[in-house]
Amino acid sequence: MILTYHGGACIKATAGDTTIVLGPVSKQSKAFKPVNFGADIAFVSLNHADMNGAHDAVRGEKEPFIISGPGEYEVKDITAAGFASKSSYAGHELINTIYSIHFDGLSVLYLGACGDAQLPKDVLEMDSPDILIVPVGGEGALSPAQAQKAAVQLEAKIVIPVLFDEKSLKTFLKEAGSEDVKPVEKLTLKPRDLAGKESETVVLAV
Repeated sequence: MILTYHGGACIKATAGDTTIVLGPVSKQSKAFKPVNFGADIAFVSLNHADMNGAHDAVRGEKEPFIISGPGEYEVKDITAAGFASKSSYAGHELINTIYSIHFDGLSVLYLGACGDAQLPKDVLEMDSPDILIVPVGGEGALSPAQAQKAAVQLEAKIVIPVLFDEKSLKTFLKEAGSEDVKPVEKLTLKPRDLAGKESETVVLAV
């Protein structure tokens, strides 16, 4: 699996011929550049222009199957479950969907713009994810301190922050004891690469 970051809460994950997008940025977003690639599956966690641009993730033959909201899903070789949580992202009280996704032999937990430090019981009772994608910028989503607390609770092998600015990222890295971490253009992972990893923070460059 290859992971790249596209601003806001938008993460692209590719394995073989399959591409999924998490939190695709819409053309209506005033804060981030819209998604600029095609995807097979789009996960929309929040009904906000910064994260609901699934219809913009179309290129050539790639037009995404859209997953939006709690429930259980199976598309291609991917299984996913969505869990409702709260968010007050950008000052609006919204339902945010946390997604647990199994793709290319790896488990990914995507918190979207979750703003509730008390994560849903179903999420806390799941097996620890291989990869946790967590908002760290506050403003209705988790603050840096809350994000680090969630990462500790969930015991992920790799933690990827999203929805940050320079200040909030710096604060999160300090909370995580990872001040020396430098951004990388992409993260390439196979299941065997995770052996021995524990709460390793990876910052993806935009």
